[in-house]
Amino acid sequence: MAVMTELSRVMDSVCKDKGINRDEIVMAVEEAVLSAAQKLYRMQDMDKELEVHFNDQDGDVELFEFKTVVEDIEDPGAEIDLEEAQTLDPEAEIGDQIGVTINPEFTRIAIQNAKQRILQSIKEAEGKVIYEEYKNRKGDLISGIVRRVERRNIIVDLGRTEAFLPPEHQVPREYYKPKERLRGILIDIKETKRGPQLILSRSHRDFVKKLFESEVPEIGEQIVDIKAISRDAGGRTKIAVTSIDPDVDPVGACVGMRGARVQNVIQELKGEKIDIVPWSPDQARFACNALSPARVNKVIIDDENKAMEIIVDDDQLSLAIGRRGQNVRLASQLTDWKIDIKTDSQVKLEQNEIVTLLMTLPNVKEVTANLLYSEGFQNLEDVAFADPETLIKAGGLKDEEEAEKLQTAARFALKDKLEQMTFTEEPAPEAEPEPESEPGPTPESEEESQPEQE
Repeated sequence: MAVMTELSRVMDSVCKDKGINRDEIVMAVEEAVLSAAQKLYRMQDMDKELEVHFNDQDGDVELFEFKTVVEDIEDPGAEIDLEEAQTLDPEAEIGDQIGVTINPEFTRIAIQNAKQRILQSIKEAEGKVIYEEYKNRKGDLISGIVRRVERRNIIVDLGRTEAFLPPEHQVPREYYKPKERLRGILIDIKETKRGPQLILSRSHRDFVKKLFESEVPEIGEQIVDIKAISRDAGGRTKIAVTSIDPDVDPVGACVGMRGARVQNVIQELKGEKIDIVPWSPDQARFACNALSPARVNKVIIDDENKAMEIIVDDDQLSLAIGRRGQNVRLASQLTDWKIDIKTDSQVKLEQNEIVTLLMTLPNVKEVTANLLYSEGFQNLEDVAFADPETLIKAGGLKDEEEAEKLQTAARFALKDKLEQMTFTEEPAPEAEPEPESEPGPTPESEEESQPEQE
């Protein structure tokens, strides 16, 4: 039959193009035709036991109904006599169930009715193949061709399937036209009713990591390691690298000869700036590297709060902070430490204010105040609640008694300061509204109303 030959050809094409196992397609076709045939019989108020078989040799779908072998037929729709049964199966006996081929025209109608379900089954089988292919490729670079844009989602043709680049994973100021090539990383794959949905990203920091891995052989050979990445997609990326081989410069390896490697990455990122800095286990040194290109004078570390105070020259402040705070924000993300940047002049001004404050305490001279400041005593609280021995060593005090006197004075000063703050913060009582009264007489009228005195 022409219909059957065409069906066989389509099945072969689907197997080749979609990579689906032929047995899965045959099973899907048989199930769909069987379901359609049973539905047709139920529409005729008949209930038959049916079976479908796809003949690979001639590409035919054969539909069978089962009849019981009897001597005398009472129900032609469900029974077959022994003689006719033996023409189909020489070993047939009375009481056996034998499959009888149904009218080919009925089979053709069943196939036409099952067409949509066959296509759906093939689509489901194709979805399973795609999901199995991509489920272990999360985080990999994926390349495709832009097909269209739907509700700000960029649809990317990957060949056998499509992927989505949603708005939240797009880079600001990047625009794509149909037929343009696009690369991104596969960050997720979701199973939906329409099949697997592949989600790409170009804004994720791992996209930059994968681009460097593809450009720098030393990373693939595990000589150079990317320790950390921070990214402001479309603006700037900072990447910290290190090398297990002392003869290999990790920054130079990523930059490449005449900057060729990093330029390839920048070109893919549409001109996004990239800072490649050496990673260091010394957090202070690493922070200085992360703030590149700004120069750092001093780093004060607060391990307990995982915070740093970084001192720079006045002319380096804007460079260290960056436009809209971008440089210090990315450095903070790269190091995973809170970073506060101050200039030398700001620090000196603060030091003078704190030294002056400490000198208000009894027996604290300028030298002692400077010593206390340099040891981290930068407010009254630090002095009031410090360990006495630490205070003695820091301020060059004589003994514990002198330290206790200093702390007592600091506590009183702190108490007075808090009371003043509380007093100034108390809201003033609302003024009671004056009672309304009729306007009184003017001074002139009062004089006129007074009786004359003799």
